[in-house]
Amino acid sequence: MLQQLVPELSAIFQLRYRILQTIAVSGPIGRRTILEVLNITERTVRNETTLLNNQNLVETTQKGMICTPKGYELLEGLKETFQQISGLSFKEKKLSEILGIKKVIIVPGDVDIDSSIKQLLGKEASEFLTNIAGKDDIVAVTGGSSIAAMANFLSPVKSLGTLTFVAARGSLGNELNVEANTLVTKFASQCGAQSRTLFLPENLSETAYNAMIQEPMVKDILNLYEQTNIVIHGIGSAQEMAIRRQSSESIIERLRNEKAVGEAFGYYFDENGEIIYRINTIGIQLEQVKDSQNIIAVAGGSTKAKAILAYFKKDAAKQTVLVTDEGAANGILN
Repeated sequence: MLQQLVPELSAIFQLRYRILQTIAVSGPIGRRTILEVLNITERTVRNETTLLNNQNLVETTQKGMICTPKGYELLEGLKETFQQISGLSFKEKKLSEILGIKKVIIVPGDVDIDSSIKQLLGKEASEFLTNIAGKDDIVAVTGGSSIAAMANFLSPVKSLGTLTFVAARGSLGNELNVEANTLVTKFASQCGAQSRTLFLPENLSETAYNAMIQEPMVKDILNLYEQTNIVIHGIGSAQEMAIRRQSSESIIERLRNEKAVGEAFGYYFDENGEIIYRINTIGIQLEQVKDSQNIIAVAGGSTKAKAILAYFKKDAAKQTVLVTDEGAANGILN
């Protein structure tokens, strides 16, 4: 009824909310960056940011605009309203039905266009973890830049302080800042919790794999996987993950020939969700993931739509909560 009476209200509300949210996530930020991210005119940015400034929702510094405490409070208070008016709430329900999972959380934007959207993914994932975490829970964590963004929003609250964060897989070797070992150490530090690392190459030969699983330290980690209560993981594009793992040309060619589109936990999937290849890795296995009480999958970007859909077609557990962005959500729905 409000839309019928004031039809322009929806557009203005969404515009101002997104501008304020962009400043909150990326600030200090300049007007030019805002217009490029949101694809709006310079005049619009100037008018709207002036209004937000007059309302004490943003503040202009020498480095650019930042969100004020009042602005952060407003964003949080109007988040549910924004989700409804923008249609994201409807898409969340529709997507959870299509994927057959417990819940979907969609943040506005597209990581492929604006990398700062990863901060929104991290924020939502960390808030959900804070709400579901139980005393002495064991949390297995994979690597990835979207998962890494969670560190900025974790704090030593009661529900997180007794957790044990465990690296869900070994090392890729070339991206230390977003690897599982680095992230569990950082998460534990932020929460005042404990962590367990797994300093082993992720891609092992058959001989090395069989030898390493006999090591007492490795056995101890494998035992923790059996007791895992919460799994936090990403979903990758098949070709991208194969290259990051420095896979052989023959493996990359095989993935290309068999039309692999997605990857998770060392398993590569085609569009139908069929597993077409898996690496020898000491890490949490899909069977153990499915036995976990809560699973948080974090993945965004329109180019990830096929990978996300492929993963959920057959092997995703029903108790999964997917945290994604509008770019990926629209791609899947289309």
